[in-house]
This record gives sequence, C-alpha cells and structure tokens, in this order.
Amino acid sequence: MRFLLILSLIITQSCTGQNLNNSSFTPGDIWKDADGNHINAHGGGFYYEDGTYFWYGEHKNQNSLAQVGVRVYSSDDLYNWKNEGVALSVSTDPNSEITTGSVIERPKVIYNKKTDKYVMWFHLELKGQGYAAARTGVAISDNPLGPFKYIKSFRPNTKIWPKNIDDSEKVYNEEDEKLEWWTPEWKESLIDGLYVRRDFEEGQMSRDMTVYVDDDGKAYHVHSSEENQTLHISLLTDDYLDFTDTYVRVQEGGQNEAPAVFKSGNTYYMITSGLTGWDPNPARSFKSKSMLGPWEKLGNPAVGEEAELTFRSQSTFVLPVAGKKDAYIYMGDRWNPKNHRDGRYIWLPISITNGKPEFKWHDEWDLSFFDTLAP
Repeated sequence: MRFLLILSLIITQSCTGQNLNNSSFTPGDIWKDADGNHINAHGGGFYYEDGTYFWYGEHKNQNSLAQVGVRVYSSDDLYNWKNEGVALSVSTDPNSEITTGSVIERPKVIYNKKTDKYVMWFHLELKGQGYAAARTGVAISDNPLGPFKYIKSFRPNTKIWPKNIDDSEKVYNEEDEKLEWWTPEWKESLIDGLYVRRDFEEGQMSRDMTVYVDDDGKAYHVHSSEENQTLHISLLTDDYLDFTDTYVRVQEGGQNEAPAVFKSGNTYYMITSGLTGWDPNPARSFKSKSMLGPWEKLGNPAVGEEAELTFRSQSTFVLPVAGKKDAYIYMGDRWNPKNHRDGRYIWLPISITNGKPEFKWHDEWDLSFFDTLAP
C-alpha cells in the first residue's frame, strides 16, 4: 500500500516530464531534470525504495542562504530525474528556526520500519548568526516526497561524554581558555578534548553531517564537531528522531568534514574532505569494522590527474546501486560560491582495491562500469 501511494504521488506530480533521455553520467556538466532545468539539489542525500531513487538536496539561489528549502527529485535509473517539488519548505515565520534566510545544508533521509516514517536530518544554522549555531535539525514525513514536518534543532549530546574519552580528559582546565589557535599547546589540548569539555553543558557542535542505517536497523548520525576539528559518530534512538547517550570521537584533530559512509561486506568505509571552505582539497578515506570505530586512515581515494583536488569536488554521499553487487557511486559537489545554484555534480564509480575505496575521473560513464569489475 505504501508503494502504491508513492507511485501515485510520483505520477500525479511528475506527469509533465519529457526530457528523460539520458543514458550516462557526464560529471561536471549541467544536469537537466525532466523539465529541462538544472537539477537544484546540492549537498545531496539519497534514498532508494521499490525501484525508485529519491534525491534530496539544498535548493540554492545566488548565495547559500535558504530561500526555498530542501528539494526532492525521483528516478528509476539514476540518469534521468523528475522534480517532485519541495520536500521541506522554509518557514515564513520570522521566529522559526528554519525561517527564510537560515542555512539548511546536507539533508539526508532515512526510513524507519518500526514507525513507518521518513526522517530527514540536516545541518542548520540560524538566520543572521553565520555558522555560529552549529546545530542539527530533524523533520518527519509519511512518504518520501514529503511534505516533511520540521520538529526541532539542537546541539547534540548535552552533558554526555563520548564513549572513547578518558576520565582525565573530562577535567576542566582554566588554561584552556587562554590557548591560541594553531599552537602546539592548542593542538594537544584539542586532541585531549578541549572543545568537548567547553561544550559539555550546552551540547556539542554539529555541522557537515550524514546519517547511515546499518543492516540491523540501527541508525547513526555522523557530523563534524569541535569547531570542525573532530568527527562525532552518534547512535540514534530507535525511532531515528533523537540521539542516544552513545557517541564517539573520530580522528581527533583531523579536520574532517563532508562525511559519506557506506559498507562493503563486513567493512565500513567513510570518505571525507579537509577544511578549505568552498575550495576543493584532497579527499580522505577511512575504514572500520564497527560504526563506532576505531577508524583506520586509508588516504585519498581519488586517483589520477586532479586527485589532489578530488576532481574539484567535495563528498556528500556514497550510493549503493540497487541490484548490483559491490557497486557504489561517489557523489560530490563542485561548488560555485559566486553563484551557488550553478554548482555541479560529480558522480564517479568506486572500486574497492586492496581494501581501499578508489575512484578515477571519467568524462562519461554508465552503470555498465560495474559489470566489468572482477568478482
């Protein structure tokens, strides 16, 4: 019944599509939807159900402030996408946390089998505060096309210590406040929990993020925290609407953002970027036998010319291709800070080589790439 409702909505809202004739990916090119418009879904997250992929992303205008909200597209082949409208709309109420002019980034949607609800998590910055709020927001819907109802935003893990922090690192030190950024003393204190201690009472910072649902149904929220210096991975509640008291610090002081997680066999992989604002940098990759770590460094997964800039992109998601074994697509954004709506999408096939994820540049490619991989 749920699938019939979804199918009915897609047919009703998207019957006007006429330009569905793509049969390959051309990374970096203008990517038009069924109406002939450049797809506007940046920092995207993806969800697959019953033969349909859903692409959620930031609707961008000239700048990065939210004027519309989170847009959703649908596809049955990954090449051709129909604009299904706005999944989560900004509010016209100036007192709303998601009012017009706030910052809504990296929306990710997961489905909860127990509650039969779709849950969207995203990075939220409050209007007029730049990137100081560092909150995560959550919304809920009865179907993947929305509309999603905004629930709340917050800084997570208030008055909770990470599972992998020593008791000695929990002790507040008055000297912490006197440390100058980028000094050896600051770096040492950072690794030892400087910002975890600082934000213990009010909640930990949460900026670039993703969510991941494991095979056992447990969901994890992965986000850049501690002034973007350290990743946090948190176990969500059974309904996926809140945080439990279980979280860990990952790559302390490693300066990772833009996390994207996937699983191949019994191994979890994560691709991230460094911190260079809107400018590209070398991607990083990690692997673990548990979502809660420990995570092992693997190096830059990009290979070839311009790999040092991740082909001028930043990671946003890794998508398992339905119906194909060990088929994963690196999904990145090529940002254009002078005109955010003109940001391009860099999708490239991932290979697992000697236990490490790798992706190379292709001017054009299609899903048959995965048919050529050695078993």
